[in-house]
Amino acid sequence: MKKFAIILNGCGSNDGSEIHESVSVMYAIDRHNASYQIFAPDQNQYQVVNHLTKEVMPEQRNCMVEAARIARGNVKELGELKAADFDALIFPGGAGSARNIFTYLLDGENFKVDGRVAQIIRDFHAASKPIGAMCISPLMIARVIEGATVTMGQDPKTSAVVEKMGGHAYPTHNGEVMHDSRNHLFSVPCYMLNARISDIFEDANCLVEAMMEELK
Repeated sequence: MKKFAIILNGCGSNDGSEIHESVSVMYAIDRHNASYQIFAPDQNQYQVVNHLTKEVMPEQRNCMVEAARIARGNVKELGELKAADFDALIFPGGAGSARNIFTYLLDGENFKVDGRVAQIIRDFHAASKPIGAMCISPLMIARVIEGATVTMGQDPKTSAVVEKMGGHAYPTHNGEVMHDSRNHLFSVPCYMLNARISDIFEDANCLVEAMMEELK
């Protein structure tokens, strides 16, 4: 049975990991007779957002504690993730991801990637193990892996950032996977497009299917 590591950073599209993408990819992995373990950093989210009003709330929440809502408690601290223990790695998206584990929504094109997350990506890449990224997360992959080809859906702004970093942004629609075979990277657009929840499941399923094919 193939083993996937999934990295989350909270629970909610505006301040953590996107829930539809996270649950869909968990389901897709299980549906393909593989297993997964969820990891998250034990740190406070950059901010907490009221998802009803979209207003920032004056409180603090922990990325790992919030990710445990999605994981039904079965979440491990990011530092426990070792590339040698898994066959593949996946990052769901969410605007929170672009604040908590990389800083695109804070720093624009000058964004940085969390050091531990960047090292995990490099470790999987060095071992030629598949790395999957959903929604805005491919932007982070393109920062870490030089010359990466990813998809940002049809979004011109983030696609331009990928190109400026020396990567390649390939336009896709929901249900299409961008496979950078040289770097063992797989990316899908999800909510970078005006998607329905059924599109998110389709993206997650296609992503896992493509990654499983490489793992044969």
